[in-house]
Amino acid sequence: MPELPEITVVARQMNEEITGKRIETIEAKQPKNLNMPISEFIRIAKGKTVESVVSRGKWIFIRLTNEHYMLVNRGMNADILYFTPNQRLPSKYQFKLTFHDKTGFTIQFQWFGYIHLVAEEKLAEHKLTGKLGISPTNRTFTLEHFEKLLANKKARIKNFLLNQKNIAGIGNVYIQDILFRAKLHPNRKISTLSEREVSDLYNAILSTLNHSIQLGGLAYEKDFYGQKGEFAGSEFLVGYKTGAPCPNCNTKIEKIKTGSTSSYICPKCQPL
Repeated sequence: MPELPEITVVARQMNEEITGKRIETIEAKQPKNLNMPISEFIRIAKGKTVESVVSRGKWIFIRLTNEHYMLVNRGMNADILYFTPNQRLPSKYQFKLTFHDKTGFTIQFQWFGYIHLVAEEKLAEHKLTGKLGISPTNRTFTLEHFEKLLANKKARIKNFLLNQKNIAGIGNVYIQDILFRAKLHPNRKISTLSEREVSDLYNAILSTLNHSIQLGGLAYEKDFYGQKGEFAGSEFLVGYKTGAPCPNCNTKIEKIKTGSTSSYICPKCQPL
């Protein structure tokens, strides 16, 4: 499932490529992806111009000139691909948006996904994004903010970080190396963390996510131009490396069950 790095990469490319372009046609083949009837969706968005594209957690926010946002979530996996005039389109897609200059993009959802049109004044009420937490790529995500976020919390640290209402964008892919870099067991209670450990965790979040962003995201995910990222399996420190030696101490990496998810840890570097 695409997480913050992959969404960030695509959103930045979209912002560079489609800002200032006017929507000419919209094709939606799967009504379940939308939050309103197709005819209403087209009526609201057609003829409007893209003002900006930003990411927030695992969502892409496309701002239109009529004070509406087109909110896109790639679900488990989806390709959002840019096209130019006369370019061959993907054989399958659920959504296609074409601009006045005949460029545009298609979206092919592998399982589920969302394309919601929401008035700016209603964003806070949007069920899926209205309560999203701050993204680690946001300039307001400071150590001070992070410390306040964790203050007086009793949850287990992994569960807290995966909750999109706390921090938006971290999923079970990158959480593995984030916790390893911070030398924290996934089941550690937040209330037991020292100031140094909170600081180390904050830095681990930024370094892990930014490293993947710089590499274009995961190797099996495509960007806006159809190019795959360079964050391959070799980039992981402990994630998905059961039985391999820890890069710090050579202890064998273990796969453990943590609630409804699995975690990869070094039992020596990440004691509970």
